[in-house]
Amino acid sequence: MKIIAFAASNSLSSINAKLVRYACSLIEDADIEILGINDYTMPIYSIDVEQESGVPQLAHDFLGKLSGADALVISFAEHNGLYTAAYKSLFDWVSRIDTSVYQNKPVVMLATSPGGRGGSNILGIAASGAIHFGGKVVATVSIPKFYENFDGEKNCLTNAELDGELKQAVALLSKPGFGFVNESL
Repeated sequence: MKIIAFAASNSLSSINAKLVRYACSLIEDADIEILGINDYTMPIYSIDVEQESGVPQLAHDFLGKLSGADALVISFAEHNGLYTAAYKSLFDWVSRIDTSVYQNKPVVMLATSPGGRGGSNILGIAASGAIHFGGKVVATVSIPKFYENFDGEKNCLTNAELDGELKQAVALLSKPGFGFVNESL
């Protein structure tokens, strides 16, 4: 199984990147590629730019990576309750190539933040909207108070309950039929 994973954040010290790397370390028997969205930096999406220059090659490259996967693991950073500007622009460019951005793949969606809500607002937005963009959300996990629940030196969750939730979520990717638990989204 080929899994593409990434944090929807362009921060070089992204806690969502740390979370997605940890989540991927829990997946057995898979070929996992973790992307950095900074490798896909392009102009902020604009219809004017698109009409003048077309869709950037990097958007095609990113969609190609998603297309080559059997499943996706994404951890969403929350900026003012919404997607990061960097991810939103990348998503907008890719959707101009194919509105099925997630390529009808099973997706485990994660979010974390230093605060008590753990990025749950953006996680809800991303999960509920995924079906409109070819995403089959199999699980969502929000990790609140990242710095209290994650050991940066050992690169793992220290909260047993949250760790159990995350392990159950990524385990769904290994099950036949991927166990789509959120088909109603």
